[in-house]
Amino acid sequence: MFYFDTLGGKKVLKSYLLPEVRHFFTTRECPIRGNEEFFKQMLHIERIISPEQTHGSNVEIVDEHTQYPDTDGLIVSKPNIAIYLSFADCTPLIIYDNVNNVAAVSHAGWRGTAARIAVATVEKMQKEFGTKPENVTALIGPAISVCCYTVGEDVFSQLMDTVTDKSGLFKGDNVDLKKINARQLEEIGVTKIDICPYCTACDNDLFFSYRKENGTPLRHNALVVL
Repeated sequence: MFYFDTLGGKKVLKSYLLPEVRHFFTTRECPIRGNEEFFKQMLHIERIISPEQTHGSNVEIVDEHTQYPDTDGLIVSKPNIAIYLSFADCTPLIIYDNVNNVAAVSHAGWRGTAARIAVATVEKMQKEFGTKPENVTALIGPAISVCCYTVGEDVFSQLMDTVTDKSGLFKGDNVDLKKINARQLEEIGVTKIDICPYCTACDNDLFFSYRKENGTPLRHNALVVL
């Protein structure tokens, strides 16, 4: 279950399903980009890292580098390094392995969802750190919901091809990106999944929406720090 909290007086969204690590989804009140020093002070950290997102499915592990081009998923295994990605309708994923203490943030628009970036993230965590799906907690944050996300036949087909069980994932020409990502994770054995009920288009007073706001360049964020 998701709930609102504050960080330095700014409203953020968290999940009760993940009390082990510091995590949140920002709101319109204070996006991270341009306010990095504020978040460093609030979190008492020195490094805060965000990749150059391209709506792809590349997932990288944070090391000594500060630049991560063409990257839509970051994995962190070291403490006190915050990672965040940016969103405005696309699906934010925070993934945590509570046995190996490894966390990730991934960006799943329709292209990333079609490329199964949620699964790719867990598989990379599995390969590099021994993560097992049964030890994973996944948070699926605020994104455009099935009520507002109409797609064409080609996109619809690509998304439906990513899962075996297609039930409950669409209504007419509308698809549920949040539930598709959840279903992808469920089908590889992830059982602890929290899906945020907020729609970025319907709840535009809280979150940015690319569709609702005619291509706004503004973004809210998903952040995690061990």
